[in-house]
Formats: sequence, C-alpha cells, structure tokens
Amino acid sequence: MVERLPSDLLPALLEERLLDWALVEGGRLEKRWRFADFAAALAFLNRAAAECERLDHHADFELGWGRVQARIWSHDAGGLTEADFALAEAIDRL
Repeated sequence: MVERLPSDLLPALLEERLLDWALVEGGRLEKRWRFADFAAALAFLNRAAAECERLDHHADFELGWGRVQARIWSHDAGGLTEADFALAEAIDRL
C-alpha cells in the first residue's frame, strides 16, 4: 500500500512544487484550465491522460467546452501521496 503524506505537510508541498493547484475536499489536488474551444481542451486532456498512463497513476478529469478540470488523490491511501504530486507536476509540464 502507498503511504499517505502527513496532512500538515501538504500546504508547504503545494506551494513549493505546484502552480495554481488547490487542496480541496479533505486532501485532494485540483486544478482547472481554460482553452479556446472544445478541441483544444480535448487535446490537452489526451496529453494528460498519456501522462497518467506513463506514470500508472490516474486522475479524475472533467471535460467541457473550453475547459478541463483535474482532481488527483490516491484512492488506496485515502489521501495524497508522492505519486499525486509527481502526476500533477507532469501534467503541469504539458
């Protein structure tokens, strides 16, 4: 089982490692992106999905016209782990 990060460390990790992500719903990472149209949003989502597959760690995504939202947490750990931060960083590099 993957080890959950201590909740008191999460705000500092968020500030140090991620840009424009938020801690929500008791220990999940969330970020929203805006795009010119549906096709651009879908293209981004497909690139993000490829990163999820590459890292074998999967986010929950919501897709709409010109927007994508991601939520990341480790279901099996019941909160955030190092893998969640690594995935968020990988998506940010897209």
